[in-house]
Amino acid sequence: MLLEKECNSPFFWNDAKKAEQTIKEINLLKDTTSPVIKIKENIDLLNMYVSSNLTQKELDEFESIYNETKKMLKNQEISVFLNDENDIKNAIFEIHAGAGGTESQDWAQMLLRMYLKYFNKKNFKYEILDEQICEDAGIKSVTCMVKANYAYGYLKSEKGVHRLVRLSPFDSNNRRHTSFAAVDVIPEFDDNIDIELKDSDIKVDVYRSSGPGGQGVNTTDSAVRITHIKTGIVVTCQNGRSQIKNKETALKVLKSKLYELEQKKQKELVSEQKANNSGIEFGSQIRSYVMHPYSMVKDHRTNYETSNVSKVLDGEIDEFIDNYLRKEN
Repeated sequence: MLLEKECNSPFFWNDAKKAEQTIKEINLLKDTTSPVIKIKENIDLLNMYVSSNLTQKELDEFESIYNETKKMLKNQEISVFLNDENDIKNAIFEIHAGAGGTESQDWAQMLLRMYLKYFNKKNFKYEILDEQICEDAGIKSVTCMVKANYAYGYLKSEKGVHRLVRLSPFDSNNRRHTSFAAVDVIPEFDDNIDIELKDSDIKVDVYRSSGPGGQGVNTTDSAVRITHIKTGIVVTCQNGRSQIKNKETALKVLKSKLYELEQKKQKELVSEQKANNSGIEFGSQIRSYVMHPYSMVKDHRTNYETSNVSKVLDGEIDEFIDNYLRKEN
């Protein structure tokens, strides 16, 4: 491969940004071609099995290869739908608890657990940039950087309000409660985006990182909060111990948010901007998770549903994403 030959050049790392981009292109090509090569190998194997008398062990192997190939073919089919120019990008992924105090904060944390399990399942690398942990239970908000080819393409289906119905563990009378949390997803744009930020456009606050307590709590004022004065967009980052590094990350997230905002204006989709998430309440949900009086998770955009709530909350959300991508295409 020509790109791999470039990597062997003694001058390859002289331009670090170009080198990183080349490596990213190589990984993308490998991610694209490897499943196709594997599918062909599996089909050749299956044809060999079919043409011979099989023992029980061979039948079991045949079934295993067949199921694996079927799953890989389905993934390849879904990948065809990831054709938007931003789909290939990393994703900035946020969860915000809705009104309702502890109930919604706990639900936001449940959603975070679900998505982290999904990221691990998909081998998506992620980094929690900021997490506002509540003293009683749950989280108020969390921001993650999800790094993988097509991370945004897969995760854009999750943007919207998620509704939970359950018997509350925080209610001494064991009554049924409805909770809401909002998910926001935007693509991470690279450093080349044409967004000029003047010092007068932003307000920068530094503060001590928050956490659950213990030795891991940062005792220096390294956390950074940046407010874009004109739009009111607020970005925080406290995952690193370096104030400079946190500021750089927060500025990058802010630029991505502003760029997405500008893109939406150009496409006359102002009504679907991030401000949509201000109404985290009944009637605005994209998906409902019902744990009482029956078990069901239903996506209101595609009408896809399942009764296995526990499986979904353990990160098995591929079918919801697949159905959304099919509907949108």
